[in-house]
Amino acid sequence: MSAPLLQVRDLATHFFMREGVAKAVDGVSFELGQGEILGLVGESGSGKSVTGYSLLGLVDPPGRIVAGSIKLNGQELVGLPQAELRRMRGRRMAMVFQDPMTTLNPVLTVATQIKYAIGAHESVSAKAGRARAIDVLTRVGIPDAAARLDDYPHQFSGGMRQRVAIAIALLNRPDMIVADEPTTALDVSIQAQILAEMKSLVRDLGTALIWISHDLAAVSALAGRIMVMYAGRIVEYGPTAAVLRAPRHPYTRGLLDSLPMRAEPGQELAQIPGAPPSLAALPPGCPFHPRCPSADAICQTAPATTASGGRGWRCHHPLLDGAA
Repeated sequence: MSAPLLQVRDLATHFFMREGVAKAVDGVSFELGQGEILGLVGESGSGKSVTGYSLLGLVDPPGRIVAGSIKLNGQELVGLPQAELRRMRGRRMAMVFQDPMTTLNPVLTVATQIKYAIGAHESVSAKAGRARAIDVLTRVGIPDAAARLDDYPHQFSGGMRQRVAIAIALLNRPDMIVADEPTTALDVSIQAQILAEMKSLVRDLGTALIWISHDLAAVSALAGRIMVMYAGRIVEYGPTAAVLRAPRHPYTRGLLDSLPMRAEPGQELAQIPGAPPSLAALPPGCPFHPRCPSADAICQTAPATTASGGRGWRCHHPLLDGAA
């Protein structure tokens, strides 16, 4: 069996602020294989985006990685000089951000931005660079890509701009792409198209993908495996279908019950009571216990991870039948 493409062990990324230390990522461990799609889900503030930024060395002060290991194809990334990380970004690992209007330069044509992305890692002729740009734009579903190359970002719709951002991430065929909620601002039909295209691209190119989202429906259509984050920690993981069909952690159950599709017309939507805790002042033990319907005194102590059959969960009172 081949070694995993990505190995993350006990990763901790903290933000040092006047109010205290916010443990945005607190002991996260997982592996990712070549060509695999992994979904990372949770509420806003759960630490999923910071996990993605940490993988690419994009955490800015006052945040920093304080512990753990990140290995890509066996190479340790934690502690690597920024100059070396910059050489790796785009070629070996890439990121697709949530809002393409903040990542695409509004005063440069798409062709120019693609030329810079290629030129950062290799020297190619203008003709070869343009041909590669047309190919990758076509792959992500841009109609008449050759004619659109010299357009500016504002001349594209929201969905097409996100396709351009995905195309730039794919340009140098990286081993791994981290996509941070890239379809959140798009309507459902465009979202479905991009999800289908990403799944096809991963299959064709062999690129591994980490899809960060709060949208369980989107993740279920894309990822083969899922990790659920809460308060900087992985609270449940496993094959997507198995986790969503029979969740073990009450938090995962709460996320599923909150989906609008679960409610009948006219019925009040379910919600998880309370709000996520401050990452700078986490409650003792299980951080979910103040909101959990199953919590009791033992939840004041931190639960260990229970692993079984490719699944894992951190809970003193797991939902072994998947129901609350």
